[in-house]
Amino acid sequence: MCGIAGMIDLRERRPVDRSSLQPMVAAIRHRGPDDLGFHVEPGLGLGACRLSIIDVAGGHQPISNEDGTVWVAFNGELFDYPEIRESLLARGHTLKTRCDTEAVVHLWEDHGEQIFDRLQGQFAFALWDSRQRCLILARDRVGISPLFWARQDDWLLFGSEIKAILASGRVAARVDPRGLDHLFTYFCQSAARTCFAGVNALLPGHYLKVSGDRVETHRYWDLDFPDAGDERVGDEDKLVDELDGVMTRAVERRLRSDVPVVSYLSGGVDSAVIAALIRRQRGEPAPTFTVRIGEKQFDESREAGEAAASLGTQTTFVNGDLSQLASSYPELIRATEAPVADTTCAAMLLQSRAVHEHGYKVALSGEGADEAFAGYVWFKSDRLRRGFESVTGQWPEIVNWALRPFLPWVPTLKHVGAIREKFGCMPAQMDVHNVMAASRRMFYSRSMWESLDGHQAMDDFEFDTARIRRWHPLNRSLYFNYKLMLAGMLLSHKGDRPAMHNSVETRPPFLDEDVVAFAAGIHPKYKLRGFQDKLLLRLFAERLLPKSVAMRPKKMFRAPMWGSFVGDKAPPFVRQLLSKESLEASGYFDPAAVQRTLTQFPSMSRFSPRRVAVEMGMINVIATQIWHHTFIDPRLADLPHWRPDLSCS
Repeated sequence: MCGIAGMIDLRERRPVDRSSLQPMVAAIRHRGPDDLGFHVEPGLGLGACRLSIIDVAGGHQPISNEDGTVWVAFNGELFDYPEIRESLLARGHTLKTRCDTEAVVHLWEDHGEQIFDRLQGQFAFALWDSRQRCLILARDRVGISPLFWARQDDWLLFGSEIKAILASGRVAARVDPRGLDHLFTYFCQSAARTCFAGVNALLPGHYLKVSGDRVETHRYWDLDFPDAGDERVGDEDKLVDELDGVMTRAVERRLRSDVPVVSYLSGGVDSAVIAALIRRQRGEPAPTFTVRIGEKQFDESREAGEAAASLGTQTTFVNGDLSQLASSYPELIRATEAPVADTTCAAMLLQSRAVHEHGYKVALSGEGADEAFAGYVWFKSDRLRRGFESVTGQWPEIVNWALRPFLPWVPTLKHVGAIREKFGCMPAQMDVHNVMAASRRMFYSRSMWESLDGHQAMDDFEFDTARIRRWHPLNRSLYFNYKLMLAGMLLSHKGDRPAMHNSVETRPPFLDEDVVAFAAGIHPKYKLRGFQDKLLLRLFAERLLPKSVAMRPKKMFRAPMWGSFVGDKAPPFVRQLLSKESLEASGYFDPAAVQRTLTQFPSMSRFSPRRVAVEMGMINVIATQIWHHTFIDPRLADLPHWRPDLSCS
């Protein structure tokens, strides 16, 4: 992958100031330490820093067509590039490199805005057609690669990370409270809104077309499921054969690289399947990397070791004890540019750092399997809930009303109704999200509530409710997971951002277009049968791995929540960030409520539902304070404050 950045004049063709463009690229140089380049013409500037993986010597960016009328700065990989290259040569195009980036300009020449039908992979790119005076900003289907943009004073600026936009000097770092509220509602930011006022995320499966002063967003892809009753059914062995085929091709494509490829390996079946497919294709195992969380109930090293032994690979264990997780959080927030509520993201930062330190640039991961094959525990609990609902008619509403006096985080009936109206049902994940959202009522200050002015995070999402209502209930919840948690947290806070902060590209084969389409099309009974999750995937895994690994119960990769930030070993910055002075300075949280929680927490039962809500909320309070200090106000704690590097060396 790489980092891209640039700007376009929406009004005239004013000269692009290199003193603005160069710091934009410098701010994301960690994404591409191997090379950098620029293309500047009246009214436009493109920049790219490159992590050289394909055609290491010849893939300098930005790159153009034969006559220099079409330019592209590209982040990501087109995994079917060898096939595209042969097709382009057959049609008479002249190719100067073996790099997949060059294919984009020639595909644009042939197909224009229909180009996305012919792109497979993970990507975000900026393409400039000088003949049409048209800029295209695009992002891959499921959102593996990030891209952000902002409009300021008749200029549109963009970058792989928000830091690039801020480094231009044209866009100030200002808070959007509604963006922060997303993280206190759904753990993630999957809408176009970010935590920075005026800075937008380009959504997965979308492209932005800029022509003159017109800025238009277009959706070119969305995940689809068959209508309930129309899903594919058939012989299980034949379906496993088909899954074998699409997964084999997905892994084979992601092994295409001019540099060595490694694999992440956890205690679960997903990453073990990827590592096993690598061994089957190459005839030898790839190096693997495993995070060892320094607390017994979170340690997966034994399970990962069993999988590694069966594959014949010596996995590198990366230690992530409580103090390391907590102390790495400021760096994590700097990488993600948003508060992060899931402490496992810090573990992924440590893991990618180890990959980089061992001299590798590319790692395959197991992300996307739980979305495709219903691997999360909430899909099982939702099955129970729907059973009760079928008997009572309105079970969730009845229980919410009955429990409200005892569990203050239970959502209001108004909130439940809004979700149902927007999405067509109560997605399985909402029970977990509601616990997270409880922290809003626990900790928000009066000024924070006033700044939201009644806005709810769900207001920022648009769903085709009529289409969704036709799907099986499980597929509705899977869609919700793809759209929110996968794109907004797993592929961002846990995927691209910590990995690319350490100059490592992660490639998830389960998010291959063909794998996603196959899993979406099959009947839900092949995903969740009774309480057996990922049924078809596990049947496939039995062909590659010992049954003890293939059928091992799902164990979510987790790290301690607030336990990383309390006690004698807590970093000093935690106390500073939670002080009355710092909380009042940021203004998001009620200092009295935070202090009361700090006092009461040690006496809370370990099995108390309220304790879970408190832990989840307090992690986000601390993370938000770190974010505010890092990007907005450097006076909250003795921590680094991010500033753009004005050099581009």
